[in-house]
Amino acid sequence: MAIDPVCGMAADETGSVKASKDGKVYFFCSTHCRDKFVKQEGSAEASCCAAPARSPFTNRLFIISAAALVLVSASFFIPFLVPFRTSFLAYLKAIWWAVLLGLFLGGAIDHYIPREYISRALSQKKPRTIFNAVFLGFLMSACSHGILAISMQLHKKGASNPAVVAFLLASPWANLTVTVMLIAFFGLKGLLIIIAALIVAVNTGLIFMFLERKGLIESNKNTIEVAGDFSIRRDLSIRFKDYKFTSGTLKADVFGVSRGALALSQMVLWWIILGMLLASFAGAYIPVHFFHKFMGPTFLGLGVTLFLATIIEVCSEGSSPLAFEIYRQTGALGNSFVFLMAGVVTDYTEIGLLWANVGRRVALWMPVIAVPQVILLGYLANLFF
Repeated sequence: MAIDPVCGMAADETGSVKASKDGKVYFFCSTHCRDKFVKQEGSAEASCCAAPARSPFTNRLFIISAAALVLVSASFFIPFLVPFRTSFLAYLKAIWWAVLLGLFLGGAIDHYIPREYISRALSQKKPRTIFNAVFLGFLMSACSHGILAISMQLHKKGASNPAVVAFLLASPWANLTVTVMLIAFFGLKGLLIIIAALIVAVNTGLIFMFLERKGLIESNKNTIEVAGDFSIRRDLSIRFKDYKFTSGTLKADVFGVSRGALALSQMVLWWIILGMLLASFAGAYIPVHFFHKFMGPTFLGLGVTLFLATIIEVCSEGSSPLAFEIYRQTGALGNSFVFLMAGVVTDYTEIGLLWANVGRRVALWMPVIAVPQVILLGYLANLFF
């Protein structure tokens, strides 16, 4: 298996999209990445090689989408699957906009943001990089699944792996939209959840920075060297002045953002659908009273909450009401925090995506580092609040 030099994804050398440069052949996961490689290297130095058509039956997104469609269709004839269909469609209704928003923002980052910007702000081996990533995550208004597309696009643009992890942890539960929702549900105690989420994101990012320095996790090969005197503000001002708003540039922008979003969807969408399928089965067939009976303010309750959050986490906006219901029924604020936060640090969608696209050691270290922090903060919240 070859590695795509543009996005870092695996590219099958058999019948894969490819390009050549200086007599060397490079393999890509998509024509989008191949064309970007050719553009970056210059047409005189790199050229496209013909690629045979690939069957849709080898496309993971096609396979998992078809499986979901078959299960939903079968539910109209098999009564046992009716709860699954109801749960799946409810999840789909809750997160479709966030997923589309995440893909759109990812496509916009792909089209508009030069790699130099990301490498400058999110790749330096300084603590400030982690705080930049967490602050950027706080500004985002997409749920955990929507944020996956954005985080992978940041990785492709050169953000360091510690920054990507910090961004991924901060975005779903500490963004502006969820901050408002949690305060509406929990009052001022909602701020405690937000602050705790930011603490976990910063601590985990700093620990990952240490692990990267020691060579214990993978480094992002997409990061490029940026001149020390490079200024994002100055470069952005120049680009803004040179930009001419015409029908031609508008068409090019729409095409560029759409193509970036489409390429990104091939990377993340199948993981999201897989997570929805598993979450739908859990939501449909695990009795509701089980949540309340075994999720009290005890270590057992925290453990059960952690387990359930792992298998049923769908999106921040959708999970926030359920987290409040846990708090209303049990009075355990820490359990609500664990339910919200553990859904990110243990969710198979996030870990699988990191495993496939960022690094296996990054994926394995994330729950190892983040879960104990989440449990400790949850226990302290139960103890004092």
